[in-house]
Amino acid sequence: MLVQPLRSPDLRRAPSADVSVEPKVAVLLNANARKVDARVVKSLSHVVPEQDLFLSRSELDGRRIAQTVLERGYPVVFTGGGDGTFMGFVNEVLQQVGPRGRFAGQPVPRFGILKLGTGNGIANHVNASGTRGDGILNDVLRARTGEVPGFRPMDLLMVDGQRAPFAGLGVDGKVLNDYIWVKENLGKGLFKSVLTGSGGYFSAVACKTVPHYLTNSTWVECEVVNGQSSEAYRLGPDGQPQGAPLAPGDVLFRGKLMMAAAGTMPFYGYGLRMFPFSCGRRGFMQLRLGQVTPTQVLANLPRMWAGRWFPEGLHDFHVREATIRFARPMPFQVGGDAAGYRDQVNLSVAPESIELVDFNGALN
Repeated sequence: MLVQPLRSPDLRRAPSADVSVEPKVAVLLNANARKVDARVVKSLSHVVPEQDLFLSRSELDGRRIAQTVLERGYPVVFTGGGDGTFMGFVNEVLQQVGPRGRFAGQPVPRFGILKLGTGNGIANHVNASGTRGDGILNDVLRARTGEVPGFRPMDLLMVDGQRAPFAGLGVDGKVLNDYIWVKENLGKGLFKSVLTGSGGYFSAVACKTVPHYLTNSTWVECEVVNGQSSEAYRLGPDGQPQGAPLAPGDVLFRGKLMMAAAGTMPFYGYGLRMFPFSCGRRGFMQLRLGQVTPTQVLANLPRMWAGRWFPEGLHDFHVREATIRFARPMPFQVGGDAAGYRDQVNLSVAPESIELVDFNGALN
């Protein structure tokens, strides 16, 4: 596929699509995303000039679109298709403006999120509008006319050379795999609306993940070591540091865990606030280590979902980098995508942050 703007010659444009509107805003849609259908494409084509609207069907498309975006110097780029679409495009842009990239040293555009994915963790983070009514169109129009409330700086994790908003080993990876199983095997026909989205996650946790761990060992020996770049901070239930800072290279934890995860924003998919303290210290991630039982999780699922559950078995830290070593391979997920099994992973905060269009009004 040649990378060209999405063409819709049979559609007349509303006056708002005048190319004289500033600032310029590019919109990238993932054609493979379930919510990116003909209706969404048609609606956006009425409010976004033809040359600014792109449709991607592959990684190669995304790479070429990123080159076009940088060549034209768009100050703002929206992506539609979920967290994976967003992070794939961000990784491509940052690679191309990096020291060895074609556009080395060029300013990075600000990024907007259209709530067109499944989990929509980043979209929840910046209060992006949903698909009902004209919410998505209004988000783009406000950006095109410079009427967004503000921009939110966001740090990212580095995981195996790629950037991501969160990653984890253990039960959270198992939950992701169980949700995919529920959606693909049970979320069809009459049950589709109930067993996809947040309902599917709740069902996966309650009916598959927890029962599995009631009869199988949840906890595995683990060692978590602070990196060499900075002190780390143990956090209390209020998100504030407790005790003295932990020195570079210190062992943060040694013992049995059911989960070790980290994030630079609060949300997993579907509003699950896994990292409520992730934005409390710029340049740091929230590291969360779990020592809780399946029955505890099930009994406190609503509070856990809202980020208001802090039992003794949850250990939270602010760290710049950490190495996690389990005694056996554990389910691994990166940015909500299953990534096989790993017994060790190194996580760090990426050297560059990005700026997000924020409809909460958080100003940089």
